[in-house]
Amino acid sequence: MTAMPTLQTARLRIRPFALEDLIAAHQLFDIELDGADPTGSAPLVARDRWLRWTVLNNEQLAKMHQPPYGDRAVILKTTGALIGSVGFVPCLMPFEQLPYFAGTNAPPDSAHNTPEFGLYWAISPAQQRQGYATEAARAMVDYAFRHLNLKRVVATTEYANLASIGVMHKLGMTIARNPLPEPPWLQVVGVLEWPR
Repeated sequence: MTAMPTLQTARLRIRPFALEDLIAAHQLFDIELDGADPTGSAPLVARDRWLRWTVLNNEQLAKMHQPPYGDRAVILKTTGALIGSVGFVPCLMPFEQLPYFAGTNAPPDSAHNTPEFGLYWAISPAQQRQGYATEAARAMVDYAFRHLNLKRVVATTEYANLASIGVMHKLGMTIARNPLPEPPWLQVVGVLEWPR
């Protein structure tokens, strides 16, 4: 595997984060999306550490021929503004709790954690409801299937996150709901299988 290139869509550039993105990333994650990040808002120093780690992560994963896990900047072509983040993440969760993934007759509450290739997105509230999340996520899915030769991509969210569930639908994902209350971060899973 090599480094993931910058992806281009009609309106967006999806590229690795750079150290020069610090102020824009702080504005996006710690001010505009405050509360959307489960770790809470971070001061500029903490965001700087995150950004340095993100840049190094991209470089090191490519050197080790590993999947391009991590955040990528979503840039609006017309202005060059950072409007969001999209990326791949390894998901290790009890997916077998969901009927979609159940391959055995074991009861759902005894499901083991299994790995899946996850996709996530976050768009600035000022830029939401314009299709940017779907456009960025679709570019990532296309890359995952064409260049990483993946069998499947998943995305997870909470029952109340209707916007993310809407993006899942627009991507053509099958929506699977967890019949159990736990874990709370595995309530809704969008699944997109390799296109045949």
